[in-house]
Amino acid sequence: MTFDDARDDFSRLHRKFTLHLGVAVGLSWLTTLYAAVYAPWTHNIRALIDPAGFSRAESTASFLFVMPIVLTLAWLSAYFGRETMRRFQTLPNQTHEFAAAAMVAFGVFYLSIDRAVAALHAGF
Repeated sequence: MTFDDARDDFSRLHRKFTLHLGVAVGLSWLTTLYAAVYAPWTHNIRALIDPAGFSRAESTASFLFVMPIVLTLAWLSAYFGRETMRRFQTLPNQTHEFAAAAMVAFGVFYLSIDRAVAALHAGF
């Protein structure tokens, strides 16, 4: 059995989803760690990113690391919760269900990269 061969659609879709989510987690962590090296470590990085904005204070650590942690938890729960995901299907079509999960994961991935780039711009 090759990597793409699977017994059913769920196994094939789950394998591809966890692979791509794992790649996104890795890229998210790499970008965040790179930004952590060059970003200014302060108690309120939001004031450096948007000085005119009236937002709440957020430290550099929470600003950078919250989204990669969320992605890592999502990846681990998808990987280890395979049979739970198989039993509790919310949409009638499995392809639509994995597509919805991929859109949410991509949104969190985008926010992670966006925050890292914003912290990098605040440092330069």
